[in-house]
Amino acid sequence: MTADTHSQRRLLRPTSKVLPEHARAHNRSMVLQQLFHSGEQSRADLARATGLTRVTVSDLVASLLAEGLVTELELRAEGKVGKPGTPIGLRADAFQIVAVDLADDERMHGAVLDLSGKVRERRSAAVAGRTGQAAVDALLGLCRDLVAAATCPVLGVGVGSPGVVDPAGTVVQAPNRGWYDVALAADLGDALGLPVHVANDANTAALGEFTYGGAGGGGLLVLTVGGGVGAGIVLDGALVQGHEHAAGELGHVTAVDERDDIDGAPLGRPQQCACGRSGCLETVLSVPAIRRRIEGLAPEARDAALASVGRRLGIVLAPVVSALNLSEVVVSGPRELLDGPLRSAALAALRERTMPVISRDLDLRMTSLGEDGALSGAAVLVLSGQLGVS
Repeated sequence: MTADTHSQRRLLRPTSKVLPEHARAHNRSMVLQQLFHSGEQSRADLARATGLTRVTVSDLVASLLAEGLVTELELRAEGKVGKPGTPIGLRADAFQIVAVDLADDERMHGAVLDLSGKVRERRSAAVAGRTGQAAVDALLGLCRDLVAAATCPVLGVGVGSPGVVDPAGTVVQAPNRGWYDVALAADLGDALGLPVHVANDANTAALGEFTYGGAGGGGLLVLTVGGGVGAGIVLDGALVQGHEHAAGELGHVTAVDERDDIDGAPLGRPQQCACGRSGCLETVLSVPAIRRRIEGLAPEARDAALASVGRRLGIVLAPVVSALNLSEVVVSGPRELLDGPLRSAALAALRERTMPVISRDLDLRMTSLGEDGALSGAAVLVLSGQLGVS
């Protein structure tokens, strides 16, 4: 396994010791991870939870106190014999994170969040049809506005972008934005003077669900539906990126051809996709495509049309769920379109096409994070990249 491959598959939440040359950063992440997810703990509690020695934990805590990332809290009377250890807590207000979601074709959405994921400020900017360098410039302007709105030091900037994004934050291709081999993280970082982390928008949504959305311990797929369609996958505690960093590009799986007739409701001639091919799932399931399909329909016909799209989604998802034995599929997008007939039909089609042991307990649900899922995930990019926390 190469170093690059290993970095792509690294566990999002480190739980064990590593080689000496990487030990301090890894152990620091373990302590921060414990405080992030379990709340305030004494140094002794941290040592027990992480398996590190008390001396190591004390040294790490001293460093984190000096950085302002943690604080010592007041002792609590617990009725135990002996002097209780001083609780250590993560300072959620020590730094702020700028997060930007580019999934919407019409507006770029951004926010300033604290380390707990709470949104403190919001900003947005119109896309106005801009592509290429003009779109990069508009994104930079939004990021500058958000950094200026922060009320304490900015830890970094996280961006969820459409398209294929490599681990260095270069957008390999995002046809809807006219971006090809755009070094987005490096360019924004140079202009802002801050660490910038960029990932595929569906991957950021998966990170948000994994960290803040109450996802279970099994395999997770987050399907994002907006101007396009994508998927982010977390498997065995690691974000799946794939050989060419394009894992989860379900939106460009051919899902419709001229022979298709779903539930007696023909989908019509396959539509041209932004990728240059025809009949991609995105041409059926994207928000603009769904709205065109149901426009002017009576309620009963509208539900039938949504169900036909949901059935097609279930057919596409079935081999993915079966191959990876996923436990959760989370859908992120407009609830009024995706919940109800569409989601129900997708689950029914998926169960028809997979073994009961695979799909019997599968949870196919809407995201619990609402419209902030991608922003939360973009914040996790920074938490993970800068602090090793997710």
